[in-house]
Amino acid sequence: MKSRLAWAVAGAYVFFMSGMSAAPAQTPTPTHTPMNQAAPQLTPQQLDQLLAPIALYPDALLAQILMAATYPLEVVEGVRWLQDPHNASLKGDQLATALEQQNWDPSVKSIVPYPRILRMMDRELDWTERLGEGFLADQAAVMDSIQRLRRRAAAAGHLSSGPQAVVTMQEEAITIESPSVGAVSFPTCNPSVVYGSWPYPAYPPDYFPGNFEGATAGGFGCGWIVAPIIAPLWGWGQWDWRRHRIDIDRGRFLLLNRNRPPVNGDTWEHDPAHRHNVPYRNPQAQERFGGRAASPDVQRSPRGFPVGPAGQIRPASGPLSAPIEEHRPAIGGPAARPPPTFESFGPGLEVRSQAARGNASRMSMPTFAPGGFAPRSAPGGFAPQFRAPGGGGMHR
Repeated sequence: MKSRLAWAVAGAYVFFMSGMSAAPAQTPTPTHTPMNQAAPQLTPQQLDQLLAPIALYPDALLAQILMAATYPLEVVEGVRWLQDPHNASLKGDQLATALEQQNWDPSVKSIVPYPRILRMMDRELDWTERLGEGFLADQAAVMDSIQRLRRRAAAAGHLSSGPQAVVTMQEEAITIESPSVGAVSFPTCNPSVVYGSWPYPAYPPDYFPGNFEGATAGGFGCGWIVAPIIAPLWGWGQWDWRRHRIDIDRGRFLLLNRNRPPVNGDTWEHDPAHRHNVPYRNPQAQERFGGRAASPDVQRSPRGFPVGPAGQIRPASGPLSAPIEEHRPAIGGPAARPPPTFESFGPGLEVRSQAARGNASRMSMPTFAPGGFAPRSAPGGFAPQFRAPGGGGMHR
């Protein structure tokens, strides 16, 4: 009897242990979309969600951001370039001259004078990628989303002209311009406040307040950052809201693009050469741009920025040097974020050493002389009255 009982206990123990050893195999797989899997077409609700943080930016700056978002690797390169104290110290014409020598798209060069925006695009690289791909897939839908959000802010009583911006209500579009030729102000707004009651509870607006600490209170019920306008880098692309396109100054574009002409004459069109093998996840973008060969002088694998067949990249690591903007960080800390869509090849230590070698190689080069649903965000923000209510959405 005791023998049979002992065998029964032993059998139960073996069965239990075998179940325990098999448990790890039952762990659910991640739910995020892999890089090699096509991303679905964005709906109007998803576009409003993505564009909420920037829809109230001045038109010229907004155009530069959307164009630059289609070149995520060069955005990361721009952030790393600014980590060089010499580059970060350049201002005005000296900065413009140095940037003209870089092999980046003119749109990327044109946002380098706004390192807080560049840093946001680097930190929120998944958001940047989705924004750029949405713009490539359906430029008209993105422009309609901007206007939809601006009309919502106006209806909520938070969009009118003031010291920071000139707002013009036209029949076909609401435009936002800088009132100064020497400086531009851009807002950091709590979307749950500035847009009124958010209509899409399943798609709470994105919100990245951790990138804009120290903003000063101003119009729209938002905080504002002030930065200088560098004439050669500013305003070469103009929105044509009626035709759903961006018109460009061809001569100025040529100067910024090292005398390489734009893809489509006087109308902006994405240049696949500046993607550097980063894949297009949107089917429409892949069909339209994925088969184009890069220009020999543009396609490269820069030291410190490993790019392979999949074009995988990661945000720049390490702090930026002192930002060029007038206001310095005063409140809060860096926003937490989920793992980015792009990841570098190899383990983290190897990637950091590659980046260090890339920075060293660049240092050796000659320098150039002269009330609704809570938004998706990280906790905290510009000021207590602008902080998002807790809960809801994906936190950044």
